[in-house]
Amino acid sequence: MHSQASAAAEKAVVAPYGSWESPISAAAVSAAGRTVEGLAVAGDGRLLWVETRPEEGGRAVLVKEAAEPGGDAVDVTPEGFAVRSLAQEYGGGAFAVQGDVVVFSNYSDQRLYKQTIGDNSAQPLTPDYTGSVVRYADGVYDPHFCRYVTIMEDHRKDSSNPMTTIAAVTISDGDVNEPTVLVSGNDFYAFPRIDPIKRRMTWIEWSNPSMSWDKAQLWVGYFSEKGEVHNKICIAGGDPTLVESPTEPKWTSKGELFFITDRESGFWNIYKWDEESNLIVQLYSLDAEFSKPMWIFGVSSYGFLGKDDMSNKIVTGNDYFYIEGASATVPMSIAKVALNEDRTKVVSFSIIWSSSSDVVQCSSFFSAPEFVEFSTSSTGQKAYAYFYPPSNPNFQGLPDEKPPLLVKTHGGPTAETRGILDLSVQYWTSRGWAYLDVNYGGSTGFGREYRERLLGKWGIVDVDDCCSCARVLVESGKVDGRRLCITGRSAGGYTTLASLAFRDTFKAGASLYGIGDLSLLRAETHKFESHYTDNLVGNENAYYERSPINFVDKFTCPVILFQGLDDKVVPPDQARKIYKALKEKGLPVALVEYEGEQHGFRKAENIKFTLEQQMVFFARLVGNFKVADDITPIKIENFD
Repeated sequence: MHSQASAAAEKAVVAPYGSWESPISAAAVSAAGRTVEGLAVAGDGRLLWVETRPEEGGRAVLVKEAAEPGGDAVDVTPEGFAVRSLAQEYGGGAFAVQGDVVVFSNYSDQRLYKQTIGDNSAQPLTPDYTGSVVRYADGVYDPHFCRYVTIMEDHRKDSSNPMTTIAAVTISDGDVNEPTVLVSGNDFYAFPRIDPIKRRMTWIEWSNPSMSWDKAQLWVGYFSEKGEVHNKICIAGGDPTLVESPTEPKWTSKGELFFITDRESGFWNIYKWDEESNLIVQLYSLDAEFSKPMWIFGVSSYGFLGKDDMSNKIVTGNDYFYIEGASATVPMSIAKVALNEDRTKVVSFSIIWSSSSDVVQCSSFFSAPEFVEFSTSSTGQKAYAYFYPPSNPNFQGLPDEKPPLLVKTHGGPTAETRGILDLSVQYWTSRGWAYLDVNYGGSTGFGREYRERLLGKWGIVDVDDCCSCARVLVESGKVDGRRLCITGRSAGGYTTLASLAFRDTFKAGASLYGIGDLSLLRAETHKFESHYTDNLVGNENAYYERSPINFVDKFTCPVILFQGLDDKVVPPDQARKIYKALKEKGLPVALVEYEGEQHGFRKAENIKFTLEQQMVFFARLVGNFKVADDITPIKIENFD
């Protein structure tokens, strides 16, 4: 007796892998590109969040949960405004709410504005500095002095080395005022958080050459009668013999201080500060991460049930909480979880927002992630990845054929990939591609030791791991070793180009705002990452030896490049330089440049075009098949 799966397979059309028709279009992927960049609870208990909209050119809009279950969310941000900070280039933490009043950073001029929810206007709080040279992020209300306390990044004196401080902005009288600096003197600050009971504040600070996830300090300072910060105490990170990276400090409604650090196990666990004894108590001891690297401001990975509410990925009310998450079958969503009176059981669970609400229509096409643990070629240590086999109920591959493989190298490089539903992955697998998402050494989620595998070895460990995992799949018979392709964004774009320059594993690659010249990156990048590459690369010789641009003679396969012309993190010269060199060498190469795009593509038409052009590029030059979609390919130098 045949199973349902067998019956479906018998009806499936036999066609070459990569040529299958799929309802998961590039337009559907770009439409699902809506993201959430912060959560908070308004005074009436309803959720607020920032939603980025590719169909509106990437505009970020503050949205409020519907008043009734199942209703439509309501836009809060007035026309002509967008809620987005450019602090540290990556932004985040662009708004805060108290009751029905919102303070937000406006994208076009980077000024802070105050708005009453429901009012279709907003009033500026900070001066208009020409050129958006003063930026704000990660702000909170100060109940003791009726002001807004925020991270301020001031580019007025030195655009390449802006001054970062914790500053206070008056919000009571509605006038525009120059911010008052509260804490200064270090290179970077984050997480200013006000104790609701006592007049004191906590914050995180760190200095070059460290990143915040390498080494940081947690401080508490007390407010004077005039609101100045004095009597500062270093709570964690001050011991020179102990390397740790505290993050996410939060006060409870009772004035207790909690935070996350990796001081003992090397994993980010939750701790509490005992003020009387000035001791730190570990609340949970798990070989698991409760936080992640602070690439953007406003990260929030835990919260307190009761009267406390926290902003970003988890926020809480009295007997409920909101959380952003996803699974292998559910796209990135916001869920509301209601609890019983003693908060021990879940009473209800409902999704109030989804990045792609109609995705369920395509669920039969989804490829389920398979967790892969493999041995690295460089050290023999374990590394990890997610493998997605081709999946389409209407098609099956030729009997003597194995599918082509696309390997994705995530950015950061201190980032982490997870086995959650991502339509940009399903776009490939539903057309007959196998897809591999690699958590190479240096990725987050596996503790400090795993994260530090990449220190001094960027371009070696990550490249080895991506190549090793691809070979494992070839040797196990799951993919075609003659049709291996690789793609990556930002730091992942560097790993892509390095893999093509220094290994012969892959037959083509796509770099999205990736790095070809490490020395040029170090010379041109912004303050936040000004020493990051030194930690990852090392000495001058290593900068030269690991820059793909210096070894164009070793490239042997086609490359397509995509670049935003307003990118301040990886400037356009990077893509142009590698494009010119590969073109002169005679290799098939193409370059796509986007006006108005920064580091990461936000416009729907550009997200769609990038995906489609990668697909047709790989199909024409490596796949030996025709794609089912109607895509007009761009010109490929040295090929067309």
